[in-house]
Order: sequence, then structure tokens, then C-alpha cells
Amino acid sequence: MIDLTTRYLGLTLKNPLVPSSSPFTRALDDARRLEDAGASALVMHSLFEEEIRNEEEHYARFFYQQSIGHAEADSFHPVPEDFTSRLDQHLEQLQALKQSLDIPVIASLNGISLDGWVSHGKQLEEAGADALELNVYYIAADAAVTAQDVEDRYIRLLHALKQSISLPVTMKLSPHFSALPHTVKALESAGADGVSLFNRFYQPDIDLDTLQMQHHLELSSPDEALLRIRWIGILRGQVQCSLAATGGLHRSEDILKALLAGADVTHLCSALLQHGPGKITSLLAEINAWMELKEYSSVEQLKGSVSREHATDPAAYEHNNYFKVLESYRPAKGILR
Repeated sequence: MIDLTTRYLGLTLKNPLVPSSSPFTRALDDARRLEDAGASALVMHSLFEEEIRNEEEHYARFFYQQSIGHAEADSFHPVPEDFTSRLDQHLEQLQALKQSLDIPVIASLNGISLDGWVSHGKQLEEAGADALELNVYYIAADAAVTAQDVEDRYIRLLHALKQSISLPVTMKLSPHFSALPHTVKALESAGADGVSLFNRFYQPDIDLDTLQMQHHLELSSPDEALLRIRWIGILRGQVQCSLAATGGLHRSEDILKALLAGADVTHLCSALLQHGPGKITSLLAEINAWMELKEYSSVEQLKGSVSREHATDPAAYEHNNYFKVLESYRPAKGILR
């Protein structure tokens, strides 16, 4: 019997397949389907501070400031008695997930201010989250902002949050750090219990007819998994915190490679949106079959066995890989002579 158990953020999970934040982790019935299909935990859909602020400003204007210039309406505030804010709805949904599921629920937070990160992090902890994923979606578009400024931004918010809550915290990072291992080590020293690699920055497009910016949601492809696998393989052995692979994990091959490189868990999103929760069941069966074929007895035995630290050719994770890739190309007949 293959032991698929893995440790992530101090939690013992029955396998390394964890659905990431998506529409499937928003609805209670869908979350149950994910658990029934074999998910070992799930990341709840994100709480966006920006969305909460916009709502608060909207109601402040239309409910509480509507009497400005109309003194006779000063005592009339048309706030419905049963009004529930987006924040309240999110916290209630988290509580409902915790009450209905047996697997851990990881809250996801997307903040824009230090106070917001801290206050909302506390509320998610009080609502019962088992861990907290910080989705620090930040693009340094200002030429005056240095690489050190960006790293310090992550360190500050993590340090402030870890002083206020006792939950395990994982940082969801972008692939754009100039020295990723140094950044992860710094985050680990600041209290990060894990990192999730990598956040997918959705790219705006330009409409050639209207000359307006357009936004389209593009699901990931398996090609994206290789970037995650490479960096996890480099990090494994250099840091002690948990490592999660997220983005481009569609097939059992992708998941197995991420585990071999050193991932503790693999997050699933696009594959579930395309194929439904049952995809988890088929992936687990395929992973079991491969591990039996290769005579692995457990995920713990598998994890990191082909990381940079343990690879027969560690240089393949670095620049040496560039030459080998170029040499491996074979053009179609008749294209190059």
C-alpha cells in the first residue's frame, strides 16, 4: 500500500493534491465534491481587501452620506436590517466550510495595505482557518522602486502579520525575483512557514479596434509547470519551509515531477475547471500506479529525490541546462539544411 501522506505548513495531509483558490472552493457543495474526490485540503477563494474597501466606500456614500445638503434626511439611513457585507459573507462561508469538511481549509488573503493584511488575517484566523496563504499580487511598475524595496515590502507585511496571528502562513510568490533563493530564505527568517510557487500574473491585452486595454482569463497549460518544478528543485535543501507548486499542474506526470523536485503539495486549479473534481480521483490512481511501478513506498521517500541537492546532474537546474536545450532541437525536414 502506497503511503501518500505529506506534511505541509505543519499539517499532515493524506496526499499532496490540494485544490487552489478557484470557483470550486467558493461553493460549499463543490468543496464537498472536491473532498469526496480525494482532495487532502483546499485553499478557499481569496478575500480581496480592495473589494471590501470599494464596498465600504460605496455604502458610506449612498447610505451614510446621502443626507449631505438635505438636513431633513439627516436621521434617515436606508441600510437594510439584514444587510451582510462581503467580508461577513466570506467569514461565514469559511465557518461553513470548516463545519462541513473534514479536510483542512487554508484561507487566501489578497491585501493592499499593511493594516488590511493584519486585520483581515486576524479575522480569518478567528473564523477557523487552518492556515493562511498570502497572495501578494504586486507589480513594481515604478522605476524608483528597487528590487530590495519589493523584497522589504513582503518582509514587512509578513513580520507584522506573524506578530498578530498564530496560524501557519505561506507566501504565494511571483517568479520575478532576481534572487529567489535569497528572498525565500529571508521570508523564512521572517516567519514564513511555506512558499507557493508561482502566482500567475494575468496579462492585459490591447484591442486593436478600440485601442483599449482588455482583460481575459487564460487557464494554465502543462508547459507552465516546468518553471515551478525547476525552482522548487533549486530551493529544496536550501530552505526548511514548506514548498507548494502551483500553476500548470494538469497531469500526473506534472505532479510527480514537482514531488521529485521537492514539492510538499501540488495545487490544482485549471485542471479542475476543465475536468471537474473527479480529476483528483484519476490523478491519485495514476500517481499510485507510477509509484508502485518505480517501487516507491511513500511520498516522503519520493519528495526531493531529484532536487538539485540530490540530482545526478545538479548543473541541469542551472545555466548548463541552456546549452543542452539548444542542442536538443531538431528542425523539421527541409527547414534547415
